[in-house]
Amino acid sequence: MDIKNLTIEKYHEGLKNREFSITEAIGEFLNYAKKENEKIGAFLRFNEEGSLKQASELDKNLEEGLKEQELFGVPMGIKDNILISGQKATAASKILENYQASYDATVIFKLKSDGALFIGKTNLDEFAMGSSTENSAFMTTRNPRDLSRVPGGSSGGSAASVAANMVLGSLGTDTGGSIRQPAGFCGVVGLKPTYGAVSRYGAIALASSLDQIGPFAKNVKDVAKIFQVISGHDNLDSTSANVDYSDVDDFKNFNVKKLVIGIPKEYLIDGMSDEVKKSFNEVVGKIKRDGFEVKEISLPNTKYALSCYYIILPAEASANLARYDGLRYSKPEDLKNEDFKLVETYFKNRGAAIGDEPRRRILLGTFVLSSGYYDAYYAKAQKVRRLILDDFLRAFDRSSNGVDIIIAPVTPTTAFKIGEKTDDPLSMYLSDIFTIPVNLAGLPALSLPVKKYSDGSLPVNFQIIGKHFEEKSILAMGNYYENNLAEN
Repeated sequence: MDIKNLTIEKYHEGLKNREFSITEAIGEFLNYAKKENEKIGAFLRFNEEGSLKQASELDKNLEEGLKEQELFGVPMGIKDNILISGQKATAASKILENYQASYDATVIFKLKSDGALFIGKTNLDEFAMGSSTENSAFMTTRNPRDLSRVPGGSSGGSAASVAANMVLGSLGTDTGGSIRQPAGFCGVVGLKPTYGAVSRYGAIALASSLDQIGPFAKNVKDVAKIFQVISGHDNLDSTSANVDYSDVDDFKNFNVKKLVIGIPKEYLIDGMSDEVKKSFNEVVGKIKRDGFEVKEISLPNTKYALSCYYIILPAEASANLARYDGLRYSKPEDLKNEDFKLVETYFKNRGAAIGDEPRRRILLGTFVLSSGYYDAYYAKAQKVRRLILDDFLRAFDRSSNGVDIIIAPVTPTTAFKIGEKTDDPLSMYLSDIFTIPVNLAGLPALSLPVKKYSDGSLPVNFQIIGKHFEEKSILAMGNYYENNLAEN
């Protein structure tokens, strides 16, 4: 049995049937991941000693653990902007190169409680700012489906680790598409939950009103399992919502055929590649032929989403990144000199360890928040954000002939070549044009492959967008599509 190709469900069956132990499985995953990582660069660091020690302890409690815990013994990768106590958390930035977390993020505490194992921390764009994972201060991650192409970003390492079978699941963060877009480029499944459905406590903040932690996995069922574990209210996060997700991964009695599906006309834009357009039309055709009710809807303020986002995100990022002084964790040489001057040292070092993309966004954010420009830019962007949310709320209003879920493309193109867009930030930003409105509205969205990946092709995903806190609807629809329509 090739353990690496298993889903979480099949992995659990193998453990139950004593076909392998957790220690054997984790050892195999680690050996394979370290070898593959040399060419892919999905992981910044491996937690070999810690995960093998934990695997040995879990093996002693195997029978009871498998009965009670969905993720018992499951190897996972964790994006390196999520804190694990005693491990480094760099956010792929030199300014946090030597920072070691002193506590667990809430999602990590929940995963540990369910028996999950973390074999390493995955690469990302610095401070999660980017769409290609080329902006990491430490390495460039490559797409496992085509090593000449990007895996997407900012959670590119997490997506690539699942696509390359290095782990069975991973965690990323999604601020403007950073789970759904890399899931699409790598041909795996990724869920951006409703804002507030998953605690952000212990995630290094980028834009606090947009950030959301979510899972990657090989199929929808596995994503639902991980989401069920990490979701729920947390007193340590004031934006956390008290919603019961205890049966979110149980699709047996969910009638997906009752769902009315909307297709926003504003998402079918010029500039979309022929491959993506053809693939999305295939999805629509399959769903219609299968008897679903499909309606065209309008989200008229979508055209303002990108501009709105690139005012709000830099503004919040500039405030969040103001806490980093460049002295504590990046070890500047000046501190070793007896005659160093504090102010001069700050000016010299505070920005030196920050990369070009964070620097660009910090400057932009500071500008739009400054006196005389706040009302003209930031306040206006927040008003437009409300209009974008209102578009979705009207579309989802069933009392006014609305829909239950919305389907749309994830990206306008397939994965682009490494280096293709590094000198053109605007072109890079446009790769998130279909994902950003969801974050501005705080909605849940699932990214899943149009069809199963085959060698030599580039993956194409589509996304299913749902109402606030109705992840079960989009997961159930995704599960149905994956099992009944993806191969038709």
